[in-house]
Amino acid sequence: MMHETPRQPPRFVPTLTEVVQPISVPVAPATPPGFITSEALEDQIIHRVMQRIDLSLERRLREAVAAMVLQQTQSLVPRLREEIEFVVRQSVSDAVADELATRVP
Repeated sequence: MMHETPRQPPRFVPTLTEVVQPISVPVAPATPPGFITSEALEDQIIHRVMQRIDLSLERRLREAVAAMVLQQTQSLVPRLREEIEFVVRQSVSDAVADELATRVP
């Protein structure tokens, strides 16, 4: 069995010379179970409204973009048709001219 020798405290031990008074912190009153504060209710309503807006907005934006793309595509068709017709006529004309140039003695 080991005998412990009494420990000597350190030569300089800090001591409490000042009494510190606890600071009182205001505590929010406890809300009874099941009670929702007006702020919490407002947050819930805002959250639900935002969810509904997100779904509706996403659907409506998709529809608006689709309509805009369709409209732009329809307005491009006549111009594309004209450009394709011009390119085909030019290509046929060049091919016929090259063919005639090679046949002439």
